[in-house]
Amino acid sequence: MAGEQHRHNVSDRAWEKIRAYTIGEKGTRGGNVRDPRQFINGVFWILRTGAPWRNLPKKYGK
Repeated sequence: MAGEQHRHNVSDRAWEKIRAYTIGEKGTRGGNVRDPRQFINGVFWILRTGAPWRNLPKKYGK
């Protein structure tokens, strides 16, 4: 997903504002995720669509 920007994903500008408040990157509190931005985009996808977690597209991870 790196380098890709879809219209429904968090923009670079918004990501820079919220990045310090996210967890999951190595060295931060909480569990580690491969890509915290990808995880946030997945959460926003669920919120926008109202779909159950089992329908989350594979591009957002597990």
